[in-house]
Amino acid sequence: TCEKVSAMGYKIIQVSGTPLEAADMRPIIDEYGLQVVVTHKGYEDYVKRPEYIVDYNKTLGCELCGIGSMPDEYKTSSDKLSEFIAGMNEAAEKLCEENLYLGYHNHAFEFCRLDGRFLMDRLVEETNPETVKFIVDTYWLQLGGQNPVDFIKKLGERAMAIHFKDVKPNFDYTVEMAEIGQGSLDWDSIITAWDEAGAKWALVEQDICKRDPFESLQMSYEFLKAKGFY
Repeated sequence: TCEKVSAMGYKIIQVSGTPLEAADMRPIIDEYGLQVVVTHKGYEDYVKRPEYIVDYNKTLGCELCGIGSMPDEYKTSSDKLSEFIAGMNEAAEKLCEENLYLGYHNHAFEFCRLDGRFLMDRLVEETNPETVKFIVDTYWLQLGGQNPVDFIKKLGERAMAIHFKDVKPNFDYTVEMAEIGQGSLDWDSIITAWDEAGAKWALVEQDICKRDPFESLQMSYEFLKAKGFY
């Protein structure tokens, strides 16, 4: 995988969803001239194994330590959400002492309401802006009824990384994930918002592909290259 994405022209990667340990991956990542800028680990790892999170990310040379999603138990009440937010703030403080940042990755459910408020509003307002950042996913923002451009602008530099992921509507009223530029998102406006917000990284992500995933990655790369990325 590293060999293929490097040959396409990609320079940065995210590491998530793998059982491999950092020490096993780092030599291969270095061999192909790639830089890990985001990782994802479960919330429980941040709470119960903070030393592991620090070692994992420092071994990979990664600054932004991501939580891929909020565990289901914390979505059930405002009190449970408060518990999750407190845990994130505590974990972020420990990471900050090691010159690392905690990043929360959104889906669409954060735009459900608990006691009349979006979960996301509380995640933004009640976490420390200096230590808790966001890994913004454009596809899930759109599915959550949000304008990705407005949300990126609202977060500003807290949108430390952005998952570029397109939304393709179908004639049967379903939607699917698509290669960048093959869906309905306004990429000129998203790219401008990404640049103006001061976000550090943009990463192509497509969970489901209807063709070979590497062909999809190539299509997204060529589209973004034409927009000035390299």
